[in-house]
Amino acid sequence: MTSKLIRPFIFALALTASAAPLASAHSFPEEQHPSAGETLSTSPSQIRIKFDAPIEKLFAKLQVVDSSGKDHALGPPDISADGIELTEKVEPLKPGEYTVRWAVVCVDTHHTEGSYSFTIAGGGA
Repeated sequence: MTSKLIRPFIFALALTASAAPLASAHSFPEEQHPSAGETLSTSPSQIRIKFDAPIEKLFAKLQVVDSSGKDHALGPPDISADGIELTEKVEPLKPGEYTVRWAVVCVDTHHTEGSYSFTIAGGGA
């Protein structure tokens, strides 16, 4: 009789334990180029963010905004074949501070977003 009561408990515990890793998965940046806080002497041709988990192409967004709020991104971002890298071409950037704003949806449907800044010191467009 006791084993009949324990089996559903063990099944529920196993089900919960196997679902836990799925519930906690999100995509967060591992690398950024240019990186947060970096000062460049010339304008980059693109912004690249490498994530720790694959992202969905349909929902990926990336903006490169100057101090006046103008977005310098050139069209929709590209996603690498493995879904790990988000890349956005940018028009030539003049000296100043720029904010990169990104938003992605992990393949497990969790949404993450963030931002960081970098500076062009001189030699830009």
